[in-house]
Amino acid sequence: MKLDKHFVEKPWGRIDVPAAFGDLGGRQIGEIWYEAPDGAPLPILVKWLFTSEKLSIQVHPSDAQAQQRGLPSGKEECWYIVDAEPGAVLGMGTLQPMSADELRAASLSGEIEQLMDWKPVQPGDFFYIPAGTVHAIGAGITLVEVQQYADITYRLYDYGRPRELHLDDGVAVSKATSYADARSGRAEGNMRLVDGPFFELDHVNSTSALARINGDGPFWVIPIKGETQIGGVAAGPGECLLLESLAPVVPGPNATLLVARAADY
Repeated sequence: MKLDKHFVEKPWGRIDVPAAFGDLGGRQIGEIWYEAPDGAPLPILVKWLFTSEKLSIQVHPSDAQAQQRGLPSGKEECWYIVDAEPGAVLGMGTLQPMSADELRAASLSGEIEQLMDWKPVQPGDFFYIPAGTVHAIGAGITLVEVQQYADITYRLYDYGRPRELHLDDGVAVSKATSYADARSGRAEGNMRLVDGPFFELDHVNSTSALARINGDGPFWVIPIKGETQIGGVAAGPGECLLLESLAPVVPGPNATLLVARAADY
């Protein structure tokens, strides 16, 4: 089943989103969400993001923190960099540990922008963002985000844009310290990028690698590069498919896929 595209306009989005995603009518698209055609809730949300400016400096709560606030779940996510302009960066963690009071003060003054740990990125890099990580995506980046299906973001700083901040909740759930998560690095060949707790994510470019992915479906199949045959039908970048089995999936000679599976679906 091909998932439906939901286009989200953002002040930091782009009007030059690749044609494979469809005619966007000149809209400034920042995110494309992939959703079930019948609107049924899914445990994983797959997005493509396209940035022309920095996103806000923000943080997401854990499940426990979200549920304390009456929300069904928190949000953890993994970013896979598809394209990056020269000098593109991601902000993950802070250069030094910060107390709640220090984080609040830096967010109010704007100093938080200089205190973020901005890391240069290139295509093929991936990073897992645990709940509580203070983070921001820089300009000039195209990435795929695989996340818990939750739309919950606390903005700490937004470069003067006229959007609401969430300092009380954001500071309360933040772990303002350096970023160090083993689920990060460079995706090369066939390898597992994320192994729980909320989802698994594999980087694959061969039929044999698909056969080694264990567990029952459904699987989210995300073409990144090249053409892939799925049950005799061609699929490429811009599409996301939800499949009960990976048996019909045959990557082409230059294809790259991400394959996600909910850990407890």
